[in-house]
Amino acid sequence: MHKTRRLNRILARDGKTLIVAMDHAAIQGPKGLERPGEVIRQVIAGGADAILTTYGIARTFGKELAPVGLILRTDGGQSTIGPDITESAGLYTVEDALRLGADGVVANAGPGHRNEVRHMEWLAELASNCDEWGVVLVAEMVPGGFDSGPEFRTLANHQLAARFGSEYGADLLKTPYCDGFEAVVNACYTPIVVPGGSKMTEEQLLTMVYNAVQAGAVGCAVGRNIWGAPDPAKMCAALAAIIHGGATVADAMKLL
Repeated sequence: MHKTRRLNRILARDGKTLIVAMDHAAIQGPKGLERPGEVIRQVIAGGADAILTTYGIARTFGKELAPVGLILRTDGGQSTIGPDITESAGLYTVEDALRLGADGVVANAGPGHRNEVRHMEWLAELASNCDEWGVVLVAEMVPGGFDSGPEFRTLANHQLAARFGSEYGADLLKTPYCDGFEAVVNACYTPIVVPGGSKMTEEQLLTMVYNAVQAGAVGCAVGRNIWGAPDPAKMCAALAAIIHGGATVADAMKLL
């Protein structure tokens, strides 16, 4: 109950959510996020329920972010010009998130990654601190870690990764869609949202999110496939129609 108000800032009244991820610039540089304030205004106009972003954006664009839920990325440190984009470490605390007015925090945890123990230690520490302060914990559970290869992306590994998120105390899971996704949903007792992943066509994105919701996901947490779209507001409206309105892919495509 102590997290109800903050969780309801992330989830809509129907228990589902459209989260826009805007943490990419901390890894790859601007590339589509040169004007964060404008992107925030566009996606909110299109129906975003929450935004997942970095410390810098959360601190600088508080006014623009005020109408929606806010999730702070707590980990990172890697970059596209570094030796290993899958590496990460804890950078910000729950107290940092509270100072910025965030409703939740998020961190990557990759079962199967060579540094999985360190990832899970950070996730466990966040879970404890989130319970202490009543902050929502979003765990990004990706088999093998961020940007892992196909050898890690089996149905069994997705089930294991999602269940780990539940066991380590997450309130919401962010885990990739895969064939047989209903089994992933059934493998854990925590609501799941699916990420957008690599760049795809509009129809591919809408189809993936539709299939995920049909399999039991409560929504999505999509980044470049929204703010990199020709019209981010329209893309949000199309996704919201599927997540909240029960629209088909064909009906959602008409909104673009």
